Amino acid sequence: MLTYVTTVVIMVLIMREIQLRDAKASLPAVVDDAMRGKPAVITRHGKRQAVVVSYEEWERLSNVPTFGRLLMAAPLTEDDLPARNSSGRGTVDL
Repeated sequence: MLTYVTTVVIMVLIMREIQLRDAKASLPAVVDDAMRGKPAVITRHGKRQAVVVSYEEWERLSNVPTFGRLLMAAPLTEDDLPARNSSGRGTVDL
């Protein structure tokens, strides 16, 4: 009997949550932490409302290319793609 073992690694980014009134009182420290790579979730009445991240991180996250752009930028040649089946769609017996 064969046994298959699957290992799943989940990376969790734990961000501290800070209430809006506390964030307002200590905004310079919240920004300094974000610049050091420690983002913070701002809550209002117990609900998550905003995230403070460094400008560098925001730019990185904002410039993620779309799947279509990645495909268009791929250095593929005609030989890299399989030939299309020109016989049309197959039939399905129901």
